[in-house]
Amino acid sequence: MAAPFVLPILHVAVETPRTRVVRLALGGRSFPFLAGQAVDLGRPGQPDRKPYSVACSPGQARDRDWLEFLIQVREGGSPGPHLQALDTGTLVEVGRPQGGFVLPDDRPGRDLLFLAGGTGIAPIRSMLWHALETAPGVRPGLLYSARAHREFAFAREFRALAEAGRIRLRETITRSGGSGWTGYRGRIARAHLESLVEAENLLCLVCGPPSFAADIGALLIELGVRPDRILTETWG
Repeated sequence: MAAPFVLPILHVAVETPRTRVVRLALGGRSFPFLAGQAVDLGRPGQPDRKPYSVACSPGQARDRDWLEFLIQVREGGSPGPHLQALDTGTLVEVGRPQGGFVLPDDRPGRDLLFLAGGTGIAPIRSMLWHALETAPGVRPGLLYSARAHREFAFAREFRALAEAGRIRLRETITRSGGSGWTGYRGRIARAHLESLVEAENLLCLVCGPPSFAADIGALLIELGVRPDRILTETWG
């Protein structure tokens, strides 16, 4: 791709109080990328850009003819001056895929554990779906941490996959969960991870704020995971 793509917004949905799922129509065009990669998004004709991980797998993008993103918004629903408004039909300039936080080519035969904090779930979702689509029989683990139970993006999707036995899911919140939350609370601890790191050939992929990634990495090593089997991406 020699030049950025300019794609229209096809669909916008409220995912959590602070995020929106935005789909950009490919219109039959090919947009090759690796699961986990990001692109710069911005309004055509102005310089402001911000990187976002593609939240769908390459196979989903090809089959459904769209790119999907999880975009954090401010109070009032604006993502910021780089996009300004998220309205159906609005044109968005999409840069080249970038980044090395992707599923390794030598992953077949390995057990996978994905660990996400906040909007770090976007590249994790892309890689998780890619693993499910390309390695029949794989059953990845997913540990997902959010500030509150209403801030789990793609929650219904992940819970449906867990109920179907396709993934092992553990959700935790770092703040008070209110009366509607009965799951794990507080900072990630050994107890959250022990049952997910039993395999000797485990490959762990971690994405979230720096403090989350550092804490998770230290716990994984403490539990016996080799450092070269922990791949990390941070933001913020």
